[in-house]
Amino acid sequence: MAAAPVWSVDPRTGNPREQVAVEATAEDVDRAVRAAHAARPALADRAVRAALLRTAAGLLDEAEQQVVEAADAETALGPVRLTGELARTTAQLRAFADVVDEGAFLDIRIDHEDGARTPPWPDLRRYRIPLGVVAVYAASNFPLAFSVPGGDTASALAAGCPVVVKAHPGHPATSELCVSVLRRAAARIGLPEDVVILLHGFDAGVELVKHPLVAAAGFTGSVRGGRALFDAAASRPAPIPFHGELGSLNPVVVTPAAAEERAEQIGAGLAGSLTLGTGQFCTKPGFVLAPAGEAGDRMLKSLVEAVGAAGPGVMLDHRMRDAFVSGVRERAALADTEAPVAPGEGGEHAVSAGFLTVPARLLAAEGAHDLLLEECFGPVTVVARYDDPAEVTAVLSRLPGNLTATLQLSTEELAGDGGTGAGLLAELTPLAGRVLVNGWPTGVAVAPAQHHGGPYPATTSTSTSVGATAVERWLRPVTYQSTPQALLPPELRDGNPQGLPRRVDGRLE
Repeated sequence: MAAAPVWSVDPRTGNPREQVAVEATAEDVDRAVRAAHAARPALADRAVRAALLRTAAGLLDEAEQQVVEAADAETALGPVRLTGELARTTAQLRAFADVVDEGAFLDIRIDHEDGARTPPWPDLRRYRIPLGVVAVYAASNFPLAFSVPGGDTASALAAGCPVVVKAHPGHPATSELCVSVLRRAAARIGLPEDVVILLHGFDAGVELVKHPLVAAAGFTGSVRGGRALFDAAASRPAPIPFHGELGSLNPVVVTPAAAEERAEQIGAGLAGSLTLGTGQFCTKPGFVLAPAGEAGDRMLKSLVEAVGAAGPGVMLDHRMRDAFVSGVRERAALADTEAPVAPGEGGEHAVSAGFLTVPARLLAAEGAHDLLLEECFGPVTVVARYDDPAEVTAVLSRLPGNLTATLQLSTEELAGDGGTGAGLLAELTPLAGRVLVNGWPTGVAVAPAQHHGGPYPATTSTSTSVGATAVERWLRPVTYQSTPQALLPPELRDGNPQGLPRRVDGRLE
């Protein structure tokens, strides 16, 4: 049987553009993983890894026009958004090169022999080593920054792990273009091109996570798909770490005082955040607790005006469009649920942004409205109107884990010590990996202190997929005991010949 073709499709029309590849067979997956596994020794040198990341960033910059055009043709995200995303992608690559140069991610700890202790200590030297081949499952909504050349790939290469990427079917041509750039970067600095390999096809993705030489996996996508792969990773004869980003509601709590002080500003800000990228950000604010009463009404009026002015937008593909349309229709049909601006179809190939409202008391306990506490991917949010703080607490106690949680406070509450703001912040903190005050969650800065993760189902681990510490996902610690200097890795030898950050006998060098 001939391998199934992989087509690039125009989301603006639903028409096929070109055949770019064929789906990988089980034999193809095996060859790819074995080739990546064989390339591991070539990534052992940290200087080489840093050079690979910087070279890849430079080549992507040179190919900007071609990459942006390809991605726009397959995702309809627009040249402005995609140019910014490419800049973020190359910045990530360079940032991980800096991480590799610095070496703190190795977490070197040395405790010299101490016979005076009870019991005595032997000589112990610990650092982190790469796990092996990493499987990366590309995201739909970020065809660059969370796909083939994105953060999972960059951090895995920084750790010294070859990567096999399962392309997202929504942008296969972009994926082929980007992997060719990464492989060209490897060849330019003398590395085997197979440090990065690309595969297509649903079955290939399943085979990939099961392959015995795959040591870890990173995933960004749906709860259903991610959970299936997570379960497959856990049920292997030798289970592997699976770092999945699955789904997030990203709740927002607006206090009565905040609504009284700046209702119009909050409404407009919420509209901008939920419609950004046609609502296809994993950090979209999908659920809002807003006060009942006059101030809350003013906030909703502002939201109506801003969302109503947003205009229709094209989603990443027609499958996602259909899921959005059916999802909002099902939610809008629930009793006591209203749609001040009805989300849904915005033409044959587009969608319209909107929001739903519901009394918060209906969500305080398990019932028919539980669907409103699940993510609906696209430009929609649910605004639950509460009458008193007890309803806020009751609803928050029922929320699943999230990437973000946002608190909108008044000026007085911001300055308060242990009052309303502190109490609500304490309630939101267990729900999310990033907690914001008087901001909006869309937009994830690539910074050393960033954490992009959260309790399940936001992610399947406690790690971050954005920021410097993302590299830690692909490493494991190993300790050498009573090992002669000549046999130790250079990073662990006395004298610190590589000038790395190390903790020696409890003190940071």
